Amino acid sequence: MAKKKIQVSYKCSECGFTQPKWLGRCPECGSWNTMEECIHDPNALSSVAPGSIAVKVKPIALSDVSAMNDDRFSTGIKEFDRVLGGNGAVKRSAILLGGEPGIGKSTLLLQTASLCSRLNNTTVLYVSGEESASQIKARADRLSLDTSSIKIMCTMRLEDITDAVNELKPSLVIIDSIQTVYSIEGGIIPGTVNQLKYCTNELVGWVKENDSVLIMTCHVTKDGNIAGPKALEHMVDTVISFERNNDEIRFLRAYKNRFGSVDELGIFEMTPAGLETVDDPSTMFLTRREGEIPNGVAVTAVFEGTRVFLVEIQALTVPAKSSMTRVYSDKIDSNRVSRVAAVLEKRTGLRFSDQDIYINVAGGMRLTESAIDTALAASLYSARTGVPVLKDTVLIGELSLAGEIRPVARIKQRAKTAASLGYKKILAPEKDEGIIQVCDISAVIKNSFAAKK
Repeated sequence: MAKKKIQVSYKCSECGFTQPKWLGRCPECGSWNTMEECIHDPNALSSVAPGSIAVKVKPIALSDVSAMNDDRFSTGIKEFDRVLGGNGAVKRSAILLGGEPGIGKSTLLLQTASLCSRLNNTTVLYVSGEESASQIKARADRLSLDTSSIKIMCTMRLEDITDAVNELKPSLVIIDSIQTVYSIEGGIIPGTVNQLKYCTNELVGWVKENDSVLIMTCHVTKDGNIAGPKALEHMVDTVISFERNNDEIRFLRAYKNRFGSVDELGIFEMTPAGLETVDDPSTMFLTRREGEIPNGVAVTAVFEGTRVFLVEIQALTVPAKSSMTRVYSDKIDSNRVSRVAAVLEKRTGLRFSDQDIYINVAGGMRLTESAIDTALAASLYSARTGVPVLKDTVLIGELSLAGEIRPVARIKQRAKTAASLGYKKILAPEKDEGIIQVCDISAVIKNSFAAKK
């Protein structure tokens, strides 16, 4: 199909009079130098109404631009606000929420819609393409939610959604889910790459021009990644993943956030009354035991955003069942486990090359920072030798290839949290009150394990 020719016209900024040629003086209102160049591109896919014209965009000096202030409003859920940047969602922002089926995305967003509308005294539009209005109402009643300010809309047509948001001007728009939305401009089959890109672009374009927040849920693949084109993540301001470690605990983590940190972690517990925030998660990843610590267990302190968590790393080594050894670890990168095992083999003489290694993190938290290296090394050493780590011991530090224990950020805060929870022996590469300084893996083993009799 041949492209239509782009039309150019000139519009008076004072009275709106339009004509095809530029004039120094508007013939309608008599104002001078008010005729601005406008374009009408019939080939462009835009939310601008057909037949309308738009002022041609021209570059301006960045120094003349006013900086955007983060105008936020609370979602009503403290852990959700924390992940979004601390004080809630930023107006004119688009948020993409992904998670496996049945994890509680719709429950979280319905609770957010109810609390947000009540706290901010505003209208919320909830668009569902997967459930009926009666199903959503039944869930709201089961959770005892106030739905008086929530407008529900069960449709998959983008045109119906854009008409509704232009009429209601809601402060919060929830799309559950974006994979179900389609437009005749992008084809008639929902979920295709063209549909996802086109519908997301239209909705994000609307929210950028209005004092509203857009939250869209999306499907995920078997690996837990967001399904659909990668461009979908680039089109929004915030990408959030909803994860679980067991049947009750849920983790909310941001992988992209233009208005805040991506280091914060929101923790929820699924209850009969819906998702409830975990106010004191410091000890939820620990197993309190009476008596000796089992072999292969070590405790470390990690930072997630602004909070310190004590986590338990568990290791198990067994003779390899074939000539190829394997590392089974989904909460800690298997390459990190292999590297730490190689350092132990080289510096202590323990043999791991004929062992299958299993690594687990109690509570299901995914660990990525280098401060866990020392505890990981201690758990592997304990699993291989059968000697348990001394009770009430916390290990902090990064392990180098030379077997040295390197400093990590905010050791004092980690040590303070560990001490407050009753841990008496804190090993770290920094000397301070209450901290035993260790400089290499030999010192870690000497201070972490009981002397042989």
